[in-house]
Amino acid sequence: MEQQRGYSTQWRTWRTAIGLVAFTVGMLALSFIAAPAYRAFCTATGIAGATKRASVAPTESIDRTIVVRFDSNTSPGLTWRFEPEVTKVKIRVGEVATVYYRVENLSDQETRGLASFNVSPGQAGPYFNKLACFCFQEQTLGPHEKAEWPVVFFLDPKLQEEPLMDGVEEVTLSYTFFAAKGKTAQGGEGAQGKNVGLN
Repeated sequence: MEQQRGYSTQWRTWRTAIGLVAFTVGMLALSFIAAPAYRAFCTATGIAGATKRASVAPTESIDRTIVVRFDSNTSPGLTWRFEPEVTKVKIRVGEVATVYYRVENLSDQETRGLASFNVSPGQAGPYFNKLACFCFQEQTLGPHEKAEWPVVFFLDPKLQEEPLMDGVEEVTLSYTFFAAKGKTAQGGEGAQGKNVGLN
């Protein structure tokens, strides 16, 4: 009887341990899958302040003007200097604008980064369209390499039909660069090469 209890207790302990390991592995897998999936969903729908990727510019602009502010950040662990050339521009809705960001790798080794982006207020996200952006894919910088990366964008004239955009005179486009996971690519293109994401 005592031996059976011992086996039963031992089996429960093993079952609990296996369950905890499986749960931990599952949560780790979800953490890697969730971020790209959420980003893709937000980009496709324009919710949560995510911008949309456009392939065609609007054919006309309207008289309404909006000030677009630019914000830049780098996460700890990525030794890059990253800043916009200008902190704000005033554009007409439907007008295509180009703004450059300056970036410099401050380290002695090649590093890779991936930018996340957001627009505030959140209701402006579905109407903020990018034709070209360094944020579309991972970027690589060599030791102490400097680059200028463009963002080509417009505000969709359809925002005039959105009641939540009434009275909105300013929107902010914010970028945060994170260190890319995994090994540094050998012999990859620099930030001024094909990996900038210009369609």
